[in-house]
Amino acid sequence: MGFFNSLDISASGLTAQRLRLDTISNNIANANTTRTEEGGPFQRERVVFQERNTTGSFSNYLDQQKPAGVRVVAIEKDTAPFKALYDPTHPDADPSGYVMLPNVNIVTEMVDMISATRSYEANVTAINSAKSMMSKALEISKI
Repeated sequence: MGFFNSLDISASGLTAQRLRLDTISNNIANANTTRTEEGGPFQRERVVFQERNTTGSFSNYLDQQKPAGVRVVAIEKDTAPFKALYDPTHPDADPSGYVMLPNVNIVTEMVDMISATRSYEANVTAINSAKSMMSKALEISKI
């Protein structure tokens, strides 16, 4: 495992968490959207992560040249049911007066946002620690 692999692993985590934060902010922005291009209310999205370079045996993990890390596999739609609100004056109300609202829960989104932010901060801390160790190693070599 090379010296810069830790930076590559943390960088993949930063990229993945940034996309997760973008998806969460999109969910929050559309929490009240009752009409989309596909028809119907906005459907919550979530990011699916997977380990990079899943090759199988333990010896393959030790021999691999590229570090592991994380990658985004997909952005899935949440299949939770929509919320129904009785508002016969709403332009998107059905004949019985109910409006279908998105399946976005702001509290869940905020918890996910805090989790993604903490993960992002952990990756930044790991990068800073690796940079510090590299700097100290260079200082030792000067002596």
